[in-house]
Amino acid sequence: MGNKYSCFSSPHDDRANTSAISSSPPLVSHITLKSHRSHPSLTSSNDSLCQKEHPHSLCEHRSYLPPSLPFSGVSVPHPFRPPSLGERISQAQLRSLEEHAASAYSAFLQAYPEYQSTWILDTLRRTDYTRLDRIGETYADYMGGAQHPESLIHVHSDFLTRSVMGNTHSVSNSSRLSSECAEEARKMVLSFFKAPKGYTVIFTANATGALKLVGESFPFRKDSSFVLGVDSHNSVHGIREFAGRREAHVHYIPATSTGGFEPSVAKEILLRNKPLGSSSPPSLFALTGQSNISNSKNLLSILSYASSLEYNTLLDAAALAPTSLISLTETPVDAMAISFYKMFGYPTGVGALVVKESLLATLERPWFAGGTVNIVQVPGTLVTRATKLHEQFEDGTINYLTLSAITDGLRFLSAYLPFLPLRLSCLMHFLISSMAELRHDTNGMPVIKILSKLPSRRLKSIGEQSDTGSTVSFIILSPSGEMLPNTFIEHMATTYNISLRTGCMCNPGAASAMLGIQDVMENLCNGTTLQQIEKHVGRELGVVRVSFGLGSDWGDVWRVMQFLEGFGDERRRTAWWDAWARVPIGLAV
Repeated sequence: MGNKYSCFSSPHDDRANTSAISSSPPLVSHITLKSHRSHPSLTSSNDSLCQKEHPHSLCEHRSYLPPSLPFSGVSVPHPFRPPSLGERISQAQLRSLEEHAASAYSAFLQAYPEYQSTWILDTLRRTDYTRLDRIGETYADYMGGAQHPESLIHVHSDFLTRSVMGNTHSVSNSSRLSSECAEEARKMVLSFFKAPKGYTVIFTANATGALKLVGESFPFRKDSSFVLGVDSHNSVHGIREFAGRREAHVHYIPATSTGGFEPSVAKEILLRNKPLGSSSPPSLFALTGQSNISNSKNLLSILSYASSLEYNTLLDAAALAPTSLISLTETPVDAMAISFYKMFGYPTGVGALVVKESLLATLERPWFAGGTVNIVQVPGTLVTRATKLHEQFEDGTINYLTLSAITDGLRFLSAYLPFLPLRLSCLMHFLISSMAELRHDTNGMPVIKILSKLPSRRLKSIGEQSDTGSTVSFIILSPSGEMLPNTFIEHMATTYNISLRTGCMCNPGAASAMLGIQDVMENLCNGTTLQQIEKHVGRELGVVRVSFGLGSDWGDVWRVMQFLEGFGDERRRTAWWDAWARVPIGLAV
């Protein structure tokens, strides 16, 4: 399985009216309201779900955190002194920090005046993500998983407290309520993605489970083609195992140096390996909508081109859906995989395959399980599948207790999603320009080398869509230009209460392209270990990744930059290195 620093492992973890929004109650499902209309928590989201800190809260040692700034929506970044050193800042230092942050924010607003039109997201930060500032954690790993809004937890917790729910494979009152929640969630998913008639929803454990469902059931044959991009998640690469076992051919679209692919190259590969008529064995094209490491967005129009060549099409939208509008009416892909925790943080353990019923009818399940069948001959070999198509693909019991939260979460996200691309565009351009200006104090050499794709333009108004995501993957350089170890970076980030990610993010193809080690990837031998590769390359493999989302604000980016500035300061960097060197190998921070 490797570890989180490995390019070559394959774990599945990584896988409007503004005035109305600010004054309205939480956006909840009609079942939730019908069952609990009289409960006050459904008409007010101001009360905290957890008023008492956990006795072993991580924020106990952070009592020195300064209060909020006097201007709207921005918190004073906590002092960048390691808590382990036991240092506290003086009142004079605190005042200086507040003045510095206020001045920096004022300059940001002057440079990005359009940011203020996303003020509703500042309100959201103060009402639904209060724990981030209360605890003092700077969260910059939205690509790994979104932060949950607190009102969603309030509503769902209240619904569970006041409901009796049962297994959906029955007709009791409790089972009927669970089934109603499941069907409402299905309808909400279809509505959210503007799916026309002919689509259905299969609930899975996550996007990985949805991709596996297609891979294991797709009717690959000898001379079938499976086409995919090098810049894809390991959960997409894994489908090649099913294709190979059925003697299908696997064809890769090469990645550019900043990830993604050139559309002309993709079209040429698709054309060269297309099915040769209606009698040809079925072929599959899997597209990564947005890379989880390179920040590249691939053109969804390539799906229509592939369909015109008789490919079945599969969209991995796990990284795309949280910050982008997707319309299945405009992009009628055959199947799309999503994870809800990536979109709005809660619940984890639930994803979906949004799929055309016409594709489902052609899939060949390798087994059957409880819930997927109507009659099973025992002993014997006869099996009659469940009547409803989606039931034939939902093995066992679905996660019925959480499905009402899917409905509420999608309604929540739909209210704020129109504002998100503009806000993230401002934050991304500010972050990228700030990174480019960082220099070592000893010789003026760059501190940061950005490897991921940069946005080609700056958004100016609500409703525009960006051509990239809101992720920056980079490496940090020493004054001599050597890459600093990612384990060192992550250790110090954790010390300073910053949640970021290092490694290859379960995307070895894009990582090797961005790091310029495709030749190493091509020459791998069976049984090669990560340690052997790193010894050959002469450094740790992977990048540093920061990513932003629904709960992010300017203060998060500013705190990340304050942290990164320390690597350009000889005195601070040396002290950090010495502190890191004293930590025993394998000891968590």
